[in-house]
Amino acid sequence: MFDIQKVRADFPILTQKVYGKPLVYFDNAATSQKPQIVLDAISKYYTEINANIHRGVHKLSQLATDAYEQSREKIRDHINAKEAYEVLFTAGTTHGVNLVANGFASILKPGDEILVSVLEHHSNIVPWQMLCEKTGAILKVIPMNLHGELIMDEYVKLLSEKTKIVTVNHISNALGVVNPIKFMIEKAHEVGAAVFIDGAQAVPHLKPDVRELDCDFYAFSGHKMLGPTGTGVLYGKEEWLEQLPPYQGGGEMIKEVTFEKTTYAGLPHKFEAGTPNIAGGIVLGTAVDYLNSVGFDNIQRYEHELLVYGTEKLLEIDGLKIFGTSKDKTSVISFNLDGVHPYDVGAITDKMGIAVRTGHHCAQPIMNFFGIPGTVRASFAFYNTKEEIDALVASVKKAQLMLA
Repeated sequence: MFDIQKVRADFPILTQKVYGKPLVYFDNAATSQKPQIVLDAISKYYTEINANIHRGVHKLSQLATDAYEQSREKIRDHINAKEAYEVLFTAGTTHGVNLVANGFASILKPGDEILVSVLEHHSNIVPWQMLCEKTGAILKVIPMNLHGELIMDEYVKLLSEKTKIVTVNHISNALGVVNPIKFMIEKAHEVGAAVFIDGAQAVPHLKPDVRELDCDFYAFSGHKMLGPTGTGVLYGKEEWLEQLPPYQGGGEMIKEVTFEKTTYAGLPHKFEAGTPNIAGGIVLGTAVDYLNSVGFDNIQRYEHELLVYGTEKLLEIDGLKIFGTSKDKTSVISFNLDGVHPYDVGAITDKMGIAVRTGHHCAQPIMNFFGIPGTVRASFAFYNTKEEIDALVASVKKAQLMLA
């Protein structure tokens, strides 16, 4: 059984007050809060086994190495990767995108095409633009409809033998829309294109099965799934990771170095130059364990209840419009009030102890499509409650009275 009060007790930050009012944290799409078990794991690493990994024969180094590689194995199992060496530790999703985009610079030639969607976070647009500038490849954009859904007929038309990689998010950070990535992967593979999935917004809500999806790359960030900031994962199929050149040079990613020639280490070390965020990598495994202990079926069921409840309550407010009205959504509500700038709504809700995100959410093409400067985004996690949604609704009504 899912006990929301028991879950909330695991998150110490939720007991604090902001401006004298109980904290209501609805900015989970930006970063999630951390349970005590994750906080304890960070302290445990630094107080008990702090040492560099892979290089030392002493006991602490061996303990740290074992913990780090055990975490890699946990994540391999969690996403159902075939091999642990297909799981690369990164500093976050942005790092993973740039690693792959940099690697494709050695593959693409002028006139080749890259497909991105209009729903992408800037981190999944800019690296590909930079790649096009470097290689002469052409960036093409998959359009969406007024519900925030990608138009699949147009996507299929864009695919051709010139398409070398399709890059799309699993779930939109700005709208919460879930994209039909399995269909998109199948269609891309029919023309021989690789597929990169930005899973940053998906992994807090579901367990991606990379082999069932058959994606070539899948990237996500630890800090959005209860883990520390500065952590992340890039999954890549072995054949693609072997084909791509290293992203950075340095220690750890080498097999042998002479001034005449350097040979690179095997996977995954080829892409993990330098001393990594050891504590972060280990603790990301702890966060994965915690999420699985709560259960993703429970998480999805409960967050859907919050989404339905929040949508109904907010739509009772005259002049409120929700952006992203697809039937297939996760627990994100992006909205505006008629005649009120989203920043002003966010400033008032903040004074009532409620944390929401305002602005374009690093997704300006979406806002340009709708002709708006940004939205107010309330993103729910499984530790939120309907009572907190009621507080949000009351704060939005107050903002409307003050500003409209």
